[in-house]
Amino acid sequence: MSEKVILTEEGYQQLEKRLEELKFVKRPEITERIKVARDFGDLSENAEYDAARNEQARIEGEIVEIEAKLKVAEIIKNSGAKDVVSVGKTVEVLDVDFNEVSVYELVGTTEADIAKNRISNESPLGKALIGSKVGDVVTVKAPQCDYQVKIVSIKE
Repeated sequence: MSEKVILTEEGYQQLEKRLEELKFVKRPEITERIKVARDFGDLSENAEYDAARNEQARIEGEIVEIEAKLKVAEIIKNSGAKDVVSVGKTVEVLDVDFNEVSVYELVGTTEADIAKNRISNESPLGKALIGSKVGDVVTVKAPQCDYQVKIVSIKE
């Protein structure tokens, strides 16, 4: 993973916390499960052992992935212009066609979670919003159709 990973300070801390949990809680737990499963006997027909080894592989893979992200992470600080949409800002937008207001936090792809209204800077809406100011109407080039949103407010 050589491409930078854009994270908010909160996102960076969450990844560090998850990495610590995996290394110092989950890894020892799975090691113990493997040890106990080995004691059941024949490993070729030991479902508990196989399940524990699969879980160990998943945990180790997640550890490697998080470490790679943290190594190339760029933490976004809200030091840019306060009146311009950028990663780390919260944006209130009005859908011009449906006259509906929505609020989104613009984050890097790692932290995106539409259920929490956190959209990626690489999403169609995120791309359209970057660099805009309050009052601007921007066109979002979505896969199904293009639509317009008006920037109502920008918050840190």
